[in-house]
Amino acid sequence: MKKLFLLLAAAFSLGSASAQTTATVLSCCARPTGPNATEAFAMLATDKDFSGGHDAPLPYSYAGEGQMITFKTTDGQTGHAFEIKSAKPSNKYLFVIHEWWGLNDYIKKEAAMYAQEMPGVNVLALDLYDGQVATTPEEAGKYMQGVKTERAAAIIKGAQLYAGPKAQFASVGWCFGGGWSLQAALLGGKQTVGCVMYYGMPEKDVAKLKTLNSDVLGLFAEQDKWINPEVVKQFEKDMAAAGKKVTVKEYPADHAFANPSNPKYNKELATDAHQKALAYLKARLKA
Repeated sequence: MKKLFLLLAAAFSLGSASAQTTATVLSCCARPTGPNATEAFAMLATDKDFSGGHDAPLPYSYAGEGQMITFKTTDGQTGHAFEIKSAKPSNKYLFVIHEWWGLNDYIKKEAAMYAQEMPGVNVLALDLYDGQVATTPEEAGKYMQGVKTERAAAIIKGAQLYAGPKAQFASVGWCFGGGWSLQAALLGGKQTVGCVMYYGMPEKDVAKLKTLNSDVLGLFAEQDKWINPEVVKQFEKDMAAAGKKVTVKEYPADHAFANPSNPKYNKELATDAHQKALAYLKARLKA
């Protein structure tokens, strides 16, 4: 009887530990290190409040300049991106990283806007979903959860190699892409000159943040339940501990306020955020 009791106690303990671990992984305030921070954000796809706050994007078709390209990735596979080349040869590159819907026509439109506003800069909108584009929150959650850190990093590194050893890199991304914009900056090493992240999961490993070659502009939402003010404050502390500069702007808005296809879109605040991002990127890329 005593042995049975001990076995049951052990089983209960393991179950409690497992539940506690799951809760920690799902929490935006957890402190995963390295690219695992982006994986923790991807786990939010299981949060009904998170997925419910992202209505399916309205139909939109982009028909402007630019084309889809392929390039070799560092894992021996092929990556995809939407490219708008500078009219004149240039070693300046802006990597645009999509939110949880994938590389859809809205992101292509954003890429085109940056290309128009920053002549002399090549714009590459990266596809971290390997061709998958979501049209429903259920699909988006599935694709976001399916992203493997190693594969996404290989795509980003492949794009950086495509740009070349003399290129200067800056990045911008939203939501899922906001976190990966910071990871792209880390992966770019000494070639990185700038990073803009819209309400994305920050890197929490101070040792990794110490390797950043640029400062960071973070655009966040005060009413965001996930990348909340507590997470933002911790990011500021971590950047300070790493000896790196981060400029933070928190808007009186909710997550995805800069997305015109989201019901929480705030045109006035989104315009202000874009102007700040544009001024920052122009200064870093000297565009």
